Amino acid sequence: MTTEEELAKLEDNIRRLKIEYDTYFSGGQPRPPHDTVFRVESTIKKFSDNTARLNFGQRFKFNQLMQKYAVYSDLWRRRLKEKEEGRGRFAAQPRPAEEKAPDGAFRIVCSNPEKEKEKVDELLKAMIEAKRQVGERVDNIDPLQFSKFVGDKTRQLKESLGCEKVQFSVSVEGGRVKFKAVKAE
Repeated sequence: MTTEEELAKLEDNIRRLKIEYDTYFSGGQPRPPHDTVFRVESTIKKFSDNTARLNFGQRFKFNQLMQKYAVYSDLWRRRLKEKEEGRGRFAAQPRPAEEKAPDGAFRIVCSNPEKEKEKVDELLKAMIEAKRQVGERVDNIDPLQFSKFVGDKTRQLKESLGCEKVQFSVSVEGGRVKFKAVKAE
C-alpha cells in the first residue's frame, strides 16, 4: 500500500471513529469503539516514527490528520468522563413514581422493600421532611426500624389484600403527618 493510500485510510478511519463515538454517546452501542481507536493510533504511531520518509505534502496531510484526531480525542475523553460521572446530558433523570402528587403527598410503590432500599430511603426522606414541616421531632426516627416497619407492613398487606405491590404515601393534612399504606394498582 502506498503512503497516499495509507493516509487516505487513516482519514477514513478517523471519520469512522467519530461516527462510532457519536453512536456510542447517543446510546446506540454498549461500549466505546476500542478496536477503531487501536487502528487509528497504531497508524499514527507508524507515521510518527517515520516522518522523514514523507514528502512535504504528505507531512502536511499527516499533521492535519493528527490535529483533527487530537481535537476529537480530547472531546471524547471529556464526554467519557461526563458519562462515567453521570454529569451533563448523561445525568440520571428523576423517576416519576417518586415525585410529589398534585395533592402534595409523596407516593411510592413497593413490592419487596428488602430489595428496594432506594425507595425505602426516599420514603424515609419524605417522612422526615413532612415531620419538619409540621414542627415534629425527627431525631427519634431510626432508619433501621423504619425499614423493618415498611417491610413488615408490605408483607402484611400483600397477605391480607392478596396484592403484589403496596403504595405508601406521606402527606401533611391538618397540621399532622399522615403515613398511609394501600393496595397498589
